[in-house]
Amino acid sequence: MSQKLETTYNPKEIEPKLYEKWCENKYFHAEVDRSRKPFTTVMPPPNITGKLHMGHALDNTLQDILIRYKRMQGYNTLWVPGTDHAAISTEVKVTNQLKEEGIDKKELGREKFLERTWQWKEEYAGTIEGQLKKLGVSCDWDRERFTMDEGCSKAVEEVFIKLYEEGYIYRGSRIINWCPVCKTSLSDAEVEHEEQDGFFWHIKYPIVGTDDFLEIATTRPETMLGDTAIAVHPDDERYKDIVGKKAILPLVNREIPIVADYYVDKEFGTGAVKITPAHDPNDFEVGKRHNLEEINVLNDDATINEKGGKYAGMDRYEARKAMVKDLEEQGYLVKVVPHSHNVGTHDRCHTTVEPMVKQQWFVRMEELAKPAIEAVKNGDLKFVPERFDKIYLHWLENIRDWCISRQIWWGHRIPAYYCDECGEIVVSRGMPEKCPKCGCTHFTQDEDTLDTWFSSALWPFSTLGWPDQTEDLDYFYPTDVLVTGYDIIFFWVIRMVFSGYAHTGKSPFHTVFIHGLVRDSQGRKMSKSLGNGIDPLEIIDQYGADALRMTLITGNAPGNDMRFYNERVEASRNFANKVWNASRFILMNIEGKEITEPVDITLRPADCWILSRCNNLVKDVTENMDKFELGIALQKVYDFIWDEFCDWYIELAKYRIYHADEDAQSANDAMWTLREVLKKSLKLLHPFMPFVTEEIYGNVCPEEESLMLSDWPVYDEKLNFADAENIAEHLKAIVKGVRNVRAEMNVPNSRKTKVYIVCEDEMLCKGLESLKQSAVMMAAANDFVIQHDKTGIAEDAVSIVVPDATAYVPLEELIDFEQEIERLTKEEARLTKEIARASGMLNNEKFVSKAPAAKVQEERDKLETYKQMMEQVKERLEGLKAKQS
Repeated sequence: MSQKLETTYNPKEIEPKLYEKWCENKYFHAEVDRSRKPFTTVMPPPNITGKLHMGHALDNTLQDILIRYKRMQGYNTLWVPGTDHAAISTEVKVTNQLKEEGIDKKELGREKFLERTWQWKEEYAGTIEGQLKKLGVSCDWDRERFTMDEGCSKAVEEVFIKLYEEGYIYRGSRIINWCPVCKTSLSDAEVEHEEQDGFFWHIKYPIVGTDDFLEIATTRPETMLGDTAIAVHPDDERYKDIVGKKAILPLVNREIPIVADYYVDKEFGTGAVKITPAHDPNDFEVGKRHNLEEINVLNDDATINEKGGKYAGMDRYEARKAMVKDLEEQGYLVKVVPHSHNVGTHDRCHTTVEPMVKQQWFVRMEELAKPAIEAVKNGDLKFVPERFDKIYLHWLENIRDWCISRQIWWGHRIPAYYCDECGEIVVSRGMPEKCPKCGCTHFTQDEDTLDTWFSSALWPFSTLGWPDQTEDLDYFYPTDVLVTGYDIIFFWVIRMVFSGYAHTGKSPFHTVFIHGLVRDSQGRKMSKSLGNGIDPLEIIDQYGADALRMTLITGNAPGNDMRFYNERVEASRNFANKVWNASRFILMNIEGKEITEPVDITLRPADCWILSRCNNLVKDVTENMDKFELGIALQKVYDFIWDEFCDWYIELAKYRIYHADEDAQSANDAMWTLREVLKKSLKLLHPFMPFVTEEIYGNVCPEEESLMLSDWPVYDEKLNFADAENIAEHLKAIVKGVRNVRAEMNVPNSRKTKVYIVCEDEMLCKGLESLKQSAVMMAAANDFVIQHDKTGIAEDAVSIVVPDATAYVPLEELIDFEQEIERLTKEEARLTKEIARASGMLNNEKFVSKAPAAKVQEERDKLETYKQMMEQVKERLEGLKAKQS
């Protein structure tokens, strides 16, 4: 490959070409290799319900950075990609698609509906794969999985049967989340809580045998039809005498017991609460403690059922209005108080969810949760950042049994079969031949499917061949790091951990790296309803994948949300261009030259400085990467490349390269150093910006196969050059000082000046002397004179003080006094006019009274600025005239 780069970096042309090369050569593929240490991660499988969003882009960029870093460190890296069948979400999408075509899902039938859904999967899984490839992810596409593929389905069946046989899975009536529109149970993950304005209805419940009553407040009056008790706190003195008595349920006229339970907050409201075990999760638990009846008053579509008396058949909200009216007419309604509260809604259809007791399949969680709790407490499982272990533990320590059945068609069908004769339940691999209870040979399989999380909980090991004891499972499992957002710690991470312990005896990973959400520039969560979503593919098309990746990682801290600005993407693209142009300069100057590695004694302080700084960068970045401080690591690489390497070392090296005929060894050393530092810089940058670095590296090192297969740089104690760093930092401070003086005095670059440097430290003097030819170009000087005292330096010279040295710039060389006095005199005249104009406007009462307040303030600010500028101009003029005389 020739050592040439195109004039401009064109990601649209380069990125697809490189990705194709990587895939063709199977650089991402991993096989068992016992001679190498594995590093494994699994991709959180995106749902097959549409395109990837910016959150997916962040999540996969973080994973790709880690996998590329570990690959370069020599690990045998495996990153397993895949997609999730997303049961309810996909079913809703396909059902809506059918509706648009005038097709009713029920009329189509289960089998035809599933055929249609598999077609959807093929289309959207392919779309997602294409999008991930555009992002540059280096996952093993040969091992791509789907949560309903043959292997995953086998694992799901095995787990269900195993847990059922061990007594952890059971069928029973418990409180669940119910969607009245989709007519299915939901996991907590599928319920969004949103603040809604509502009311507290205060209702009188008469106490049997007395003229007294209890005042109860509720936000859902319609559920009182299913009340089976009133509860008070055992220590509440107000109600001690009535515990054990009964109250009359208004409208229904049913007697219900008054019970004492510590669930009640005696400080809240009246200290008495209605208990509706069939329609509230907390009431359900109270009901179990007091052996209360569970009365479900709702049909699956959220209409009132036959137990609702005169309200039967009404929609829940219609019934609410009718009941409130009746309560008021019958004298039971005390008052109605506005109240804002959290309401659970289905995240797909946005219907308000109803807590409801229903017959479902559950996983008994208390015992299964214990190893997952212990894993964090004993350090086997760590969260980055650590604060998330508290959320994890809180959820696990308060866990309830998990409802795993869903009343939909798309998903893993529950492997439970009912005897058509006696109703006996048989859980088995395939249809049973004979009922163990009555001998009947006819069975009907359970219509329900399993919660999506049931299969994704097995993802780290089902994708490696479990339940078969494969070589892949033995070598690559447990995986190492899971990267995911903080919004699914409870729903996915926890289930993977307890499933890992239950079925493999091990935690599925040792570290969970948590990232935040990508928000818009105003800090809002991206959503369709707000219309503020940003398509990562559009950003890639406009700026390139590297620019998007860099934007997502810059300033990113584990666990924290980030804001997305288009301006940052432009800055990232500009950085890619900076690296490209610097590399072109280096390649153009080393092309055709035989560059030899210098011996230490020939290296100049500038060479030693940049090599030492680069060496320290390797150490710092490696430490940051190991701590998952990817945003900090990238910032350090960025600062080094842009500032120290491009803006300083390359500029310092130019004189030596351009004057190679005067000192060939110096030019050789500069070019060797440029190439070495560029190579290391590209390696450090590669995990973050894989495309631009690969393209450049292929030209810098055509003898190597690929940058991603090269070795990660290692810190070398021998490359510590503290003295050289000290010299270079002094030179930088001096050049910056001279530049600042010139800028303050408006001196054009064409006007050169001599710079005197007074320094007593002999080694520092020698070091600065060796760099002065390069430095004079950068300071727009004509000479650097380095001496031990102030001999020959004009009294009026401007001084620039740096540690251990002082630089002086003679004023007469810096300024043409006549020309500067003329310029300042013109500026004085201009400011005089501006001050008069602004003062005149502000002294005009009509302007001050009638003009907008902002306009008046603007003029006041201008006048103040003009006056300050005038003071500076006059002071400068007086000083120049005094020196001239």
